[in-house]
Amino acid sequence: MGFRFSCHVRNLQSGVREVVEKYDSQVPSNRHDLSKLKGIGPYTAGAILSIAFNKPEHAVDGNVMRVLSRVLLIKEDIALPKTKKIFEEAVTELIDQKDPGAFNQGLMDLGAQICTPTSPKCLLCPVREYCMAFQEGNPDELPIKSKKTKTKRVKFNVFVAKDQDGKYLLEKRHEEGLLASMWQFPMVERNDKDTVLNTSATLEQDYIVKLVSEVEDPLLSFKHVFSHLVWEMDCYIVEVSNVDIQREKTGFYSLEEIMKLPMSVPMLKILNILK
Repeated sequence: MGFRFSCHVRNLQSGVREVVEKYDSQVPSNRHDLSKLKGIGPYTAGAILSIAFNKPEHAVDGNVMRVLSRVLLIKEDIALPKTKKIFEEAVTELIDQKDPGAFNQGLMDLGAQICTPTSPKCLLCPVREYCMAFQEGNPDELPIKSKKTKTKRVKFNVFVAKDQDGKYLLEKRHEEGLLASMWQFPMVERNDKDTVLNTSATLEQDYIVKLVSEVEDPLLSFKHVFSHLVWEMDCYIVEVSNVDIQREKTGFYSLEEIMKLPMSVPMLKILNILK
């Protein structure tokens, strides 16, 4: 809380300084210039313009979106940034041209006091007879807000394992699921405590090969982002001798052969370095 408060204070100080230096100590009375001041976003700009300057400008925050989603039965997902424009346009259509400040403050107060996120006090609401969600009997179901899915991060050591014939160890992924049936260099999942030696030992054990060279610095380190998943990948070139591979859909292939196999974007990035 203390950090956030100090940030607000610094923004206020910067904004006051800008008003003095750039606008001759007069707070701008238009959204374009007002929004340039540090710490002033679209909502604050609209509130200032409507309340202080009596201009019919929208001031849309979470409270306002909740009220209007119920009154106007707007079922767009308010978690999406593009949805806010729908509510800004709605306020622009509805706002009282003679007293826009009171209109905006009224919407804010409705959201804060009456049209609350849960258990809205519909029987006390002054705009109940205009509320489409109340008429439909489902004010509690609005607004629609999807939950943000947490991105999962998984770390891998990828081994570009080369045998004595100059061929590289590859495996085919499962036929279902992420990157189904794609070919890849061996990927060993690691945690923060795992060293490259730990994971190279896993490579030897799982793929029945034996390292014949020391593991040097990574050939390549990068992240690959899926919709709700991030692969953090460190790639190492190692030399191995093929003991007796018994894993299904796993083998050694030349670069020419590899280039004909379907591979995912992360693997192609590694392949391009090899080429």
